[in-house]
Amino acid sequence: MTDYQTARTSLGARLREIRVEAGLSGRALAQALDWHPSKVSKLELGRQTASVEDLKAWAAACDAPGTAAELLAMRRTLETHYASWRRQLAGGTRAKQVTFVDLESRTRRLRAFETAVVPGLLQTPDYARCVLRSVVALHGAPDDVEVGVRTRMERARVLDDPDKTFDIILWEPVLYARICPGEVMVGQLDRIAELIVRKGMMIGVVPLDVRLPAIPEHGFWIFDDDRVNVETVGAELSLTDNDAIEPYRRVFARLSKAALRGQAALRLVARARHRLVPV
Repeated sequence: MTDYQTARTSLGARLREIRVEAGLSGRALAQALDWHPSKVSKLELGRQTASVEDLKAWAAACDAPGTAAELLAMRRTLETHYASWRRQLAGGTRAKQVTFVDLESRTRRLRAFETAVVPGLLQTPDYARCVLRSVVALHGAPDDVEVGVRTRMERARVLDDPDKTFDIILWEPVLYARICPGEVMVGQLDRIAELIVRKGMMIGVVPLDVRLPAIPEHGFWIFDDDRVNVETVGAELSLTDNDAIEPYRRVFARLSKAALRGQAALRLVARARHRLVPV
């Protein structure tokens, strides 16, 4: 059972408790709400997601208006999908990459901000290999790194889709983070520079010496306007509630304005490369 389904089942169990405490049968509640009886059953068994209006109506029909706030809070937990890396990587690194391929293929506008690691769509094969090897070692995932690298490289083709818009922002420390050998990092910086030249304003870099308009606490990806993914050490969070997404939109907009692009961004990349390979 997924974390999402577990939360939905818990909400259903609480709905049933409230109904039983009110002394109502499922059929009587459905009649009071002018619902089909199967809807009550589906909600209580966690087979259907209750809307905000459903929960308010349920609490009122059960003469328990004080439970509405509790039910709404439980529903909000459904909007945060928490998926541990150990579970996601049980089938190997390729399987996880495939889920990204599907998500990115459906997305028309992608905004990404990273604080320490080069985003997957911008990675070179050697850099991706270092990242995935680290992931496999940390989470004990099946070692299909080479297949995972190839799939990650296939993902990058989406950058050339003329029907999509990308805005990818890096905090300058990304250019210096030594998560792979120096020669690999040089190749990765060259790749970023090449994409800045080829893709124009798609990539921005927020320099360390600028006054930050927002605190870059962690990286995040915004898919269109209806989903935010946040990667933590132990899990991936997928936020789909508008109230949860809105702060990320605001933070991204502020960081994007602070980012340098074009030639100014290239100079930051060149400076980082020079630190790796002094002339």
